[in-house]
Amino acid sequence: MKRATLLFFMFGFVVAVLQPATAADSKHLTLYTTKNDFDSVKQDLEIAITGRGLVVDHTSHISEMLERTGKDLGIAAKPIYGKAESLQFCSAVVSRHTMEADPSNIVFCPYIIVIYTLPSDPKKVYVGYREPLPAGSPASRKALGEVKTLLDGIVREALGMP
Repeated sequence: MKRATLLFFMFGFVVAVLQPATAADSKHLTLYTTKNDFDSVKQDLEIAITGRGLVVDHTSHISEMLERTGKDLGIAAKPIYGKAESLQFCSAVVSRHTMEADPSNIVFCPYIIVIYTLPSDPKKVYVGYREPLPAGSPASRKALGEVKTLLDGIVREALGMP
């Protein structure tokens, strides 16, 4: 039962977070692409995260999970991703500012950056994150801006962007 609950959660995560990346209105996410290889981009993301004194506390192997569970459920018609993973981490300082400003900002923690390829173009790597849309008090808006700055800085550094 525990495994089924975890699989249900992971599937919901993929549907809720990754699939909308193809939507026309992308205010809910920031997505970059590169022609660097998946493993190098992932390593560069890990370096950019740990270089800020943060720890990647979990890596979700989303494409593997979808492939495995699709077979288990008999719905594996075609692969959705070539490779897809998410890196989960937190910043005690940024998170503290965010939640001091508004305790309900807990929904933005932990931070997650996704990295994936599509079967139709395996040499194009997508890297993105959910937009922490500014809301609430001025202090909350400022703190959520810090989250966006952190996430965008990590991704841009990993991709060699200014």
